[in-house]
Amino acid sequence: MSATDTGARLPAKQVLAVVSGNALQFYDFVTYAFFAAQIGRTFFPSGTPGTSLLASLATFGAGFLTRPLGALIIGRYADRVGRKPAMLLSFWLMGVAMLALPLVPSYASIGIAAPILVIALRLLQGFALGGEVGPSTAFLMEAAPPLRRGFYISLQATGADAAVLVAGLVGVGLAGMLDAAALDAWGWRVALLLGAVIIPFGLVLRRSLAETLHHAAPDPVPAAGVGAYTRIAVVGLALMATATTANYLLNYMTTYANSTLGMASQVAFGATAVVGAAGLLFDPLGGLLSDRFGRKRVILIAWLTLAVCIFPCFRLLEQLRSGPALYLAAAVLASSSTLAGTTALVAITESLPRRVRARGFGLIYASSIAVFGGSTQVLALWFTQRTGNPLAPAWYMIGAVVVGLTALVFLRETAPVKTGRIDS
Repeated sequence: MSATDTGARLPAKQVLAVVSGNALQFYDFVTYAFFAAQIGRTFFPSGTPGTSLLASLATFGAGFLTRPLGALIIGRYADRVGRKPAMLLSFWLMGVAMLALPLVPSYASIGIAAPILVIALRLLQGFALGGEVGPSTAFLMEAAPPLRRGFYISLQATGADAAVLVAGLVGVGLAGMLDAAALDAWGWRVALLLGAVIIPFGLVLRRSLAETLHHAAPDPVPAAGVGAYTRIAVVGLALMATATTANYLLNYMTTYANSTLGMASQVAFGATAVVGAAGLLFDPLGGLLSDRFGRKRVILIAWLTLAVCIFPCFRLLEQLRSGPALYLAAAVLASSSTLAGTTALVAITESLPRRVRARGFGLIYASSIAVFGGSTQVLALWFTQRTGNPLAPAWYMIGAVVVGLTALVFLRETAPVKTGRIDS
């Protein structure tokens, strides 16, 4: 009998086992970005200024390309065989890639084999991460008490924000303790290996998970034809496009404050901490509120609040160009964006039938990250440079929210408190 049947709370160690994969993903994301210059000089040496960094960032982006493929293959495995074996597979693959990359010898040691190995590991890691999110989110929905699904699914995002905060602290700490030569030689390797330390513990915890795919409770989401699945996919992609764009624009605020508004680096870096702190607070709050009041209402109010606040926040920031203005703007925008984005994850997961839930959600999530996660910050910078308007990112974010609000019209309410359906 599952937690869904009994209404019992999911044990904390099982929640940790599931969310650890998503947390590792974001730890690696921030750590790689933080040390992109050092990684570039290690594996892509060049006499042209900036070329090593560009090659490093391109290699980082390569991991996005294989995410949809991982979501399809591992997600299909999860829907046919089970959530547990799929989560073990994705975690094993993720562990191999994360552990091996910081151990690859430099270009100076093994020549062209070094960048080839790094690119191959990034592709493997992207495949594993793409296949991670669908089965783990499906597991949380199916194992959680029916009236607490929103909260438990929101812990995926909470774990990610916690990992971002830890990665930032590790990066800042190493950068403060080591000189440039040490960071290039081995400092960045230590940062990545620290994330890999959790892999054996995650594997042990995941082996103790119960399977949720084959329990006896009927599926409240009726089987549907291709047209219905297409509708869910289109609405889900639009919702995730908005959530992803808003999230990456918020992560861009540090660069925006520094490069566009000319604020000091030490002040600008504080925006990342504010966004991370807001995520830790409002991720679980969004899940709890959606369990109480319904998914659509929380998303609607949060995105309407975000739409109203975007332009005044950016205008205030553009005029004052001060630390307090930056932190206030980041806090207001991040809180509203987080409430809506986290709840959208819940609604999309609940909209999918159990037999396609892992691969369906994984594909929607991986595709939105691959397309909008990889392009948002570049386009925001491009629009700002082309228009000469420092408020260009604000208009970009407003446009994204309009897309999400339009898609929300076509989203069916899925919260058990509103529908009366308590099975998974």
